[in-house]
Amino acid sequence: MIGRPQVGVLAVQGAVAEHEAALRAVGAEPRQVRTAEGLEGLDGLVVPGGESTTFGLVAERSGLLEALRSAVRERALPTFGTCAGLIMLAGGTTGGAQPLVGGMDVVVRRNAFGRQVASFETELAVPAIGDDPLTAVFIRAPWIERAGPGVEILASHMGHPVAARQRHLLATAFHPELTDDRRLHALFLDMVRAAGAREEGGNDSRDEGVGRVRAQ
Repeated sequence: MIGRPQVGVLAVQGAVAEHEAALRAVGAEPRQVRTAEGLEGLDGLVVPGGESTTFGLVAERSGLLEALRSAVRERALPTFGTCAGLIMLAGGTTGGAQPLVGGMDVVVRRNAFGRQVASFETELAVPAIGDDPLTAVFIRAPWIERAGPGVEILASHMGHPVAARQRHLLATAFHPELTDDRRLHALFLDMVRAAGAREEGGNDSRDEGVGRVRAQ
């Protein structure tokens, strides 16, 4: 990987510009992605927040969903999902079937912290990014209901996991792009660079254990 990593931001919905600004600040070159063709040549991908059911249905009709599944699950493209992005990367939800990208061995509960009027900010301890707490913005946020053994929980709120990492995937229930704290984006860029180094070295980074946890 030479120069600034090329990181796509799905520009279907959500805080696209905010993610782009955060990625530039940590040394990436963001690129908006709206089609399956837009995934070509990327070193990493961000799946922003929004409405996961709507996004899944739109992406499924356009063919983007299958392209995302191939990129994330088969090619192991480093991917960072925030809020609805966490839902899209999950193996399942407690609310029943919906179109998902999958790849992360978790089951999530949608709108777990309440609807729009229940949005809030709080300070979270995230040891993976340092000792100082992170200001987290929760908007119609999910939480992780169950996680498989290969999932590393990075942060919890009220006893519920709200940030996790599994191999090439990073996901949060909150919106780190809506604050000036760039540490989670920097962590993701480290993952992108590490994946690039593994690829140059010829190692396969796919997670054979993905998909053990399923909604009941």
